[in-house]
Formats: sequence, C-alpha cells, structure tokens
Amino acid sequence: MQTLAASGKHGLAAGLGHAPQRPDWVIDQGWQHYTAQEHAVWATLYERQSRLLPGRACDEFIRGMGDLPFRADRIPDFEQMSRVLRRKTGWEVVAVPGLVPDEVFFEHLAHRRFPAGQFIRQPHELDYLEEPDVFHDVFGHVPMLMNPVIADYIQAYGEGGLRAQRLGVLDTLARVYWYTVEFGLVRQPDGLRIYGAGIVSSYTETCFSVEDASPNRLRFDLARVMRTRYRIDDFQESYFVLSHLDELLGLANIDFAPLYARAAIEPELQPGEVLEVDEVITRGTGRYHAAKRAS
Repeated sequence: MQTLAASGKHGLAAGLGHAPQRPDWVIDQGWQHYTAQEHAVWATLYERQSRLLPGRACDEFIRGMGDLPFRADRIPDFEQMSRVLRRKTGWEVVAVPGLVPDEVFFEHLAHRRFPAGQFIRQPHELDYLEEPDVFHDVFGHVPMLMNPVIADYIQAYGEGGLRAQRLGVLDTLARVYWYTVEFGLVRQPDGLRIYGAGIVSSYTETCFSVEDASPNRLRFDLARVMRTRYRIDDFQESYFVLSHLDELLGLANIDFAPLYARAAIEPELQPGEVLEVDEVITRGTGRYHAAKRAS
C-alpha cells in the first residue's frame, strides 16, 4: 500500500537542512545522474501500473499517458515532458528536491509550473512512500495536465491556495485538492474511473478504490468535501465521485469565501462518515479499516 504523508505537497522539503539556492526551490533534474538501479525502479513501477490502469483509470489519463514521451525503461526527462505540455496546455514540469513550502507550491501552480520531486524511491519502498517522488509526481499527475479542464483547475487551485493562506483556511482548501487531484473518481459511461494521482500511482489503491467493497463512494459535493477529514496513512475510507471532469471548471470559477465561512462553523466530518443528505453511489462495508483498527 502506498500512502503520501502530506496534503498534496504542503510542508517543507523532507530531509533538507536548508532551502535550495533559488527562492522558487527549482533545481536541475540532473537526468544524466540517475543510476541503472533508479531507472530499474521506475521500470518496475511503470510496468505494473500500466498493466493495472486500463479499465480503471479514466480515458483522459490513458490518453495523456499515450501522448507524452513516457518510456517504460527510464525515468522521464522533465524538459522533454514540458515541451509536449507547453504545446498542449501551457504547463511545464520543474524539478524540486522534495516537499516545498506552501507559498512556493501555490506560486508554481498559479503559473502553470508543476513542481515534481526529482528523486525516486528505493527498491524496498515500492508500496509505501511518505513523500511524493518522481513516479508519483510525473506518472501520477502529468498525464492529467494534458487535459484542458484539469490544466485550468490546478492553476486555479494554485491561485486559490495563495488566497487561502492569507485567510488562514489552507487546511480546508487542502481537502478539496486531496479528494480531487489526489484521490478523485469520475463516472464514465462504462463505470467508475480514477483520475486522482495518489490512486493511479499506487499499485494497491488502484484496485481498492474502484473495486473493493470497503470504502464509501459518494457524489462529490464541494461544501461537504471541505468539511471532511482524510487519511494520510492508509487507503481512503471515502472517495468522492464527479459526474464529469467538467465539474471542476465550476470549482475553478466560484468564490470560496462563503464556503470557508460555512465550513468554519459546521462540525468536521470523519473520513468514513456518511450523511443522510449524501448521494451514495456505494455504501462501503468499512471492513478494511475495521480490521486494521482491531489488529
């Protein structure tokens, strides 16, 4: 099971004693310095996820993968990725050493720069990772940046994040990112599909999110999501489902201020909680997390 112990990329770079020389934390990817073992880890991750995702990931993700210069046997070159992205949606991938400060993260997104960790996990970390690496960031996120809706939405999230910082409501907004960009599901005519990067880059959560009976799958409601806590240490207890990715365009263009005010006076909701007013697509059994609590 892969987990990401951070809300998006919020927080200081792990393992660093000081910030990089540049104020935007951008570093050289250093592609030529990757070792054969590091490329082999990428190959293992890429090959097994590529087998799992057809029929589980949304069409837009599969299309984005096919249109980008991915190689199964080597870590991508960020500049090669960026050349394709710029032509399609105006985005680019920039290398950072790990988790970056919130204001740096949002500033990059607001200017269509996706900050990606340039390191890759160790062979013993294939299924558990505390900090997003190049596989999560590039394999998980970049294919969806080829989609104009997602491209606009994530830029708007960056702009909204800067405003949320000033208002002191960043934790509330982070839940929206978590339950969409990282762990979102969407309905297609042929069934529920994954678009969230935290799922498509996870070997075990890929199947759990759309096939296991344990989690709840609830119709996405913005105000509800802003009140809902999430799991950073395990599979999600609830997933929120869009009817169509175009719904994200509405989120990119609304005034969040009234929703922040409402969320501040309403009680927080636990990750597995189901309300009477929820539109339930699948009510989960909760068995997975109940067994974990009992063990």
